[in-house]
Amino acid sequence: MRATTIHAPFDMRVEDVPDPVVRNPGDAVVRVLRSCICGSDLWAYRGESARQAGQRIGHEFLGIVEETGAEVTGVGRGDLVVAPFMWSDGVCDYCREGLTTSCEHGGFWGSVGSDGGQGEAVRVPFADATLVALPAEAASDDRLLAALLALSDVMGTGHHAALGAGARAGVTVAVVGDGAVGLCGVLAAKRLGADRIIALGRHEARTDIARRFGATDVVAERGDAAVEAVRELTRGQGAHAVVEAVGTEQSMRTAVSITRDGGAIGFVGVPHGSGTGLDLSVMFDRNIALRGGVAPVRTYIPELLPDVLDGTIDPSPVFDLTVGLEGVPDGYKAMDERTALKVMVAD
Repeated sequence: MRATTIHAPFDMRVEDVPDPVVRNPGDAVVRVLRSCICGSDLWAYRGESARQAGQRIGHEFLGIVEETGAEVTGVGRGDLVVAPFMWSDGVCDYCREGLTTSCEHGGFWGSVGSDGGQGEAVRVPFADATLVALPAEAASDDRLLAALLALSDVMGTGHHAALGAGARAGVTVAVVGDGAVGLCGVLAAKRLGADRIIALGRHEARTDIARRFGATDVVAERGDAAVEAVRELTRGQGAHAVVEAVGTEQSMRTAVSITRDGGAIGFVGVPHGSGTGLDLSVMFDRNIALRGGVAPVRTYIPELLPDVLDGTIDPSPVFDLTVGLEGVPDGYKAMDERTALKVMVAD
């Protein structure tokens, strides 16, 4: 089959690789219908996170089950399924508590020795616990497929951040970051009932999506100017709930500075390239809570799926460029140069 591999910074290739096969009784093989490029994939693309030459890549996909192991009972051949960005066994202590990303036997698509989502097919360990079945008719609806694909990562991650920040009715939410995760954080905050949502972002195409998703205000400034602008919008107090969806020291400093005393930050931006941006004495003095981390998306899919299916939420607009599998290297270039927000792969 064909699959995307990474060989060096800025060196993405689509190559012939061995077809995936069932190795264990709990495995399934899924033929990929839709996958996408994640902002976190760009850190490998830019050489800021290490990869072995020829390693697979991609962790967001949905597709059709082609084969199952003898112990798989929850999904069968021909089923349309979505996969969260990590596989999990569903039975360890962490999985039972809902923290599937800490599964004792879990793993990450594209890790060494595993298939990546940006390919024609994927071997899925622990298929019953990992995969979520979707309505068969969705396979013929391009918009719905895009919305469902977002459940593999960005929608669940935005939801995780909004929950960590305490988004709910009666509060003001601020979202730092106008990438796909930040925009899904806006959508998640709206879904959770937030009265006011302030989106921080400088790119009009992205802030237009933020408004479509429920943002009531947009702050285009950065740094100290952004902090001042948010405080002007909130009677000098800041936001009760802040989503941090970037992962840099500057973005975390901004998040702390715009959080209201007694508020909380939900952080899901993958930390990279710098320190934390946290001053614990400031957080202590102002009673600011910090929650978040790697989103246990598999836990959230059953909750979010009905709202996607009935149109209550539609994260599909985060995909603004579609390429075929052979065009994936161009998709990385487009996202790296910020000419695309999030690239979907469809053949």
